[in-house]
Amino acid sequence: MVTVPDLAPLTPGARRVLAAASELFYERGIHAVGVDTIAAAAGVTKKTLYDRFGSKEALVVSYLQHRDALWRKHLATHLALVPTPGPDRVLAVFDAAIAWSGENGPKGCSAINARAEIGDGHDGHPLFPEVARQKVWLLDLFTDLCHEAGMVDPLAMAKRMMLLHDGALVTVGMETFPHPVEVARDVARSLLERPVR
Repeated sequence: MVTVPDLAPLTPGARRVLAAASELFYERGIHAVGVDTIAAAAGVTKKTLYDRFGSKEALVVSYLQHRDALWRKHLATHLALVPTPGPDRVLAVFDAAIAWSGENGPKGCSAINARAEIGDGHDGHPLFPEVARQKVWLLDLFTDLCHEAGMVDPLAMAKRMMLLHDGALVTVGMETFPHPVEVARDVARSLLERPVR
């Protein structure tokens, strides 16, 4: 059910650039980090960075794609722990997010954070299709899980799950209150226990 996208293999230099960029973009923000900083952190020249990725925008897209692939692998592991369709399998997405946030996401969702930096998405910016693709995929996953769980209206329930999930990730990044994904999981459980009207 969880498909992990095949990503193009990277040269050792490109891997170093991507690793440095990923850490810097997530910690400081996309606009706050320049290619000089990334190249220095990766131990490569700017020419190497541009030779491997073409532009900063393409590097950001690669960062988002690779982080998404890591998230999907992590999520697949959690879903494998709950193989039987039902509410607990839907809640496994929240369980995965709880573990992910503690280990990899103290600033919230990288796609949401990137989206917040790029404007309205109608200016042809190359990041918008990538962040939109990631969120559509997650909504589709929630819809499939809710369908398998026998929800009366799987799409309506999936939309509720998506709002709880992504709202919790924003709250993680904002540090509004502790353990927001756990709170969202509790609300999700209560919704899954009654039919959607």
